[in-house]
Amino acid sequence: MKQALVTGGSGDIGAAICYKLAQQGLHVIVHAMNRPEHAGDVTASIIASGGSAEAICFDVSDAEASRKILESKLANRPIQIIVSNAGIHDDVPLAGMSYEQWHRVIDVSLHGFYNVTQPLLLPMMRTHWGRVIAISSIAAQLGNRGQANYAAAKAGLHGAVKSLSQELASRGITANVVAPGIIQGEMTDNLFDKETIKKMVPAQRAGLPDEVADLVAFLASDNAAYISGQVIGINGGIV
Repeated sequence: MKQALVTGGSGDIGAAICYKLAQQGLHVIVHAMNRPEHAGDVTASIIASGGSAEAICFDVSDAEASRKILESKLANRPIQIIVSNAGIHDDVPLAGMSYEQWHRVIDVSLHGFYNVTQPLLLPMMRTHWGRVIAISSIAAQLGNRGQANYAAAKAGLHGAVKSLSQELASRGITANVVAPGIIQGEMTDNLFDKETIKKMVPAQRAGLPDEVADLVAFLASDNAAYISGQVIGINGGIV
């Protein structure tokens, strides 16, 4: 049974991804940064449905802590699917953005990708099969007022993943980015009302976490073996 790690697995999109991967017969490591009880709930639900999962909690912006915990998970078998979904936002126009606001968002969303992915790559490469999937945002492609820090962090993932895809292609490992638009959930429900969404999104609705999870599950499967180095939007037709 292959292992999959989903960072930020306790959130709306992360949890949906965990459920989908478990349905594909993977052992899912459900990560949380500061809500271990939520990761525990997702894990318990997967196990109750006949799947295989475990919860894990650490701060992805802490490189040393991330490495130590992940190395302990590699003792018996490699992690062959990485879904880098952990991210935060702290929105304010750049003119009023503090040093801490800039760095904290980038530390989690971009440096966290390195801190989690890098320790897992060599063990993955030895298996000659793997999937690296980074969850980005439409903000990285179009920008968004008040989100210069968030957009910069997510856009950095695009360059990192495109480079990584070239480094790993000969080892049977793909690396891709999924860039959601407005998706129903805790991070967006208080930001956009239905009328605003209708004006912004050609599909005239917000996306569902399960729709993002379906795309991630496909990219994590054998059927996506020839898709690599791509930034794939899932946004209801926003271009």
